[in-house]
Amino acid sequence: MQLPGDIKGKTALITGSTSGIGLGIAKGLADAGANIVMNGFGDKDEIEQERAHLEERGVKVAYNGADMTKPDEIEKMIKDAEDEFNGIDILVNNAGIQNVQPVEDFDPKKWDAIIAINMSSGFHTTRHTVKGMRKKGWGRIINTASAHALVASPNKTAYVTAKHGVLGFTKTVALEVAEDGITCNAICPGYVWTPLVENQIADTAKSRGMTEEEVKSEVLLKAQWTKKFVTVEQIAGIALFLCSDAAENITGTDITVDGGWTAA
Repeated sequence: MQLPGDIKGKTALITGSTSGIGLGIAKGLADAGANIVMNGFGDKDEIEQERAHLEERGVKVAYNGADMTKPDEIEKMIKDAEDEFNGIDILVNNAGIQNVQPVEDFDPKKWDAIIAINMSSGFHTTRHTVKGMRKKGWGRIINTASAHALVASPNKTAYVTAKHGVLGFTKTVALEVAEDGITCNAICPGYVWTPLVENQIADTAKSRGMTEEEVKSEVLLKAQWTKKFVTVEQIAGIALFLCSDAAENITGTDITVDGGWTAA
């Protein structure tokens, strides 16, 4: 996918990019010629395999396992990336976790972790990268939010709260950097087909006494009017568009990719 505005040779740091949406965005940006800094948890051998596959695209790829709940590790990750790549041009705040429980039963430790990873980590990465972007006069900050940044669902208090916060953060940062050649936007996906979602279907079917097809249509895709999962490649395409010259006046907004979920 080629768009006006070459990002070849620029560097993108993508949190939560060892699998799923983050890895899909990393592949899309690497295909366009951007160097990549991966981040996230997972099996070390599998992460190294993905890192090597990204480098096969002819770009430089580093991995940093910083814990997104720890500001000191985030700061060091940014410094290491800036030292190795002479700055960060594109920041994708994508790291996220989920927990589903009624509010009265919600584990406070899981609440704190979700707020820290899904929302606060983006604050810490952004505050350490904006100065360098301002010096260059160019930057792209992309926050992975969710349809749940716009509408709520029961039993997801921490996730919905964090994602709503991501939108407020996106708008505020966009205004602060608007005259510096930097944009800040959020992508709001519905249910995305990832290995994590795929692996949950069988367990959900068993626990609810449903077929796997019923889980897909009546649980996961109930609110998505297209009745189709969003793909990681579609999210990567939106991220690439937001890095292009065509999107230089798109800032402080959310782009929904949710099959019509939030239109109803």
